[in-house]
Amino acid sequence: MVFVGDRFDFGMTWFRPIRGATITGNPVSDGNFDGSRKKNFFIPELGYTHSFNPNLAIGVSIYGNGGMNTAYTTNIPLFSAGPTTFRAGVDLQQLFISPTIAFKANAHNAFGFSLNIGYQKFAAQGLENFEGVSEAPNNVTELGFSNSFGAGVRVGWIGTINQSLSVGATFQTKTYMQKLDKYKGLFAEQGGFDIPANVAGGVAFKIVPKVTVLFDVERIFYGQVNSIADADFPIPPLLGANNGPGFGWHDITAEKLGFDFKLSPKLILRAGYNHSGLPFDASQNLFNVLAPAVVQEHVTAGASWGLQNGKEINIAYQHAFEKTLAGANSIPAGFGGGEANLRMYQDAIDLSFGWGK
Repeated sequence: MVFVGDRFDFGMTWFRPIRGATITGNPVSDGNFDGSRKKNFFIPELGYTHSFNPNLAIGVSIYGNGGMNTAYTTNIPLFSAGPTTFRAGVDLQQLFISPTIAFKANAHNAFGFSLNIGYQKFAAQGLENFEGVSEAPNNVTELGFSNSFGAGVRVGWIGTINQSLSVGATFQTKTYMQKLDKYKGLFAEQGGFDIPANVAGGVAFKIVPKVTVLFDVERIFYGQVNSIADADFPIPPLLGANNGPGFGWHDITAEKLGFDFKLSPKLILRAGYNHSGLPFDASQNLFNVLAPAVVQEHVTAGASWGLQNGKEINIAYQHAFEKTLAGANSIPAGFGGGEANLRMYQDAIDLSFGWGK
């Protein structure tokens, strides 16, 4: 923020994930299940920055932090019995509002501090078969949205080594959220669902005046959040307990490579590649039928066009290549045995407008 002056940005991302599962060797649920009854999501973003002087700025960013959604087109008997029950699915939406102060400590180092004010909402349906393995069976499914608020902190640093090389780092604490009380029988710790911490660092190297190469590494600490990290079945303990089953996610690392090409004073072209680890093992596929986040390879392309009077248009495209994760002892004997195999790919287009001085 301390580098961009007075500026306002607004954008929207069209996000299209295609996800699903195939269950094999199970006496009640063998078949192919499409989790993309809802395919299109629109995610807004907004940013404002005001500079008091060349060394001090304040601002605010509002953006979707993440989430997950599955909406199966047909009932999954393994999750809910009977043709008249709700079709299995979950919907988690997370938003950050981040007031920020940024300053230059000297000619080569700049720092930023943000308060992350978090909001999330969650709903689940079609999970009746899990009520019998929950410590709060009336708080598992078909309860509408449950909302929670919370807060955390992000800090960051950018250092300029010379005219060609700069480095940076950022750390975000865990965002401590209120419990999702309506679903205290589904998530560990009676509805706990904090947002995990992350840390990242990177370098930007200007090969020639018009071309910059960037490399970042990020670590996301899913393992700190019991409702995300605790391994799923077999049970006990019961769903909703302090150490109750979860999605079995562990910490992951993502490596990111980017290119920035200033084609002209008004046009910048960009491209990127991202590889991330799998957040869970194949033995954890059963619960992750609800969150089949198995994509690992992403490519991006984008551009910025400068207009008159400090205005700017930005566009970006992302594609995450299809990935299938075959289950390995993923459905316990108490649920009939067999395997849950997950798949996903996704596309996104982001369009934003900026005004600056």
